[in-house]
Amino acid sequence: MIVKENIAWVFYISEDASFDYDKVGKWMYFFKSSDDIEHINELCSNAVEQGIVAEAKHTNPDSFGLNPHGSADSGVCCFYLNCDDIERHKKILTYFLENNMIQRTKKGKLYNISFKLDNQTRSGEYGEAFKSSIKLSNFINLDTEEWIL
Repeated sequence: MIVKENIAWVFYISEDASFDYDKVGKWMYFFKSSDDIEHINELCSNAVEQGIVAEAKHTNPDSFGLNPHGSADSGVCCFYLNCDDIERHKKILTYFLENNMIQRTKKGKLYNISFKLDNQTRSGEYGEAFKSSIKLSNFINLDTEEWIL
């Protein structure tokens, strides 16, 4: 695994990372700047080391507050895969569940997180402008946590 860092991100990349430019996207896990950064490092590095994803990254703690699409007290982990890789979607979502990386609603069901294509990021789709066609509910019943797909 290769670990690279710049002012904005810390990247974790497997030696054989390869993606289709038009299909690559990410599942995201948002965290607070007060969270244990060592735990955040482990979430990303373990996902790559275990072959769950070929690449992951997280906000560099030195850059909190610099991202115009984020806030001063939060960061994000991104776990990359091609949108049509169903088995890898299942692997990363299982990883998210095992590591309590999916928030719950007040009623206790899983929050319907979204997969975001890099093309959507490149075209500036953030906040209300972002619409995902791939969501957690495509794979898992949010109430029972049973797999659908």
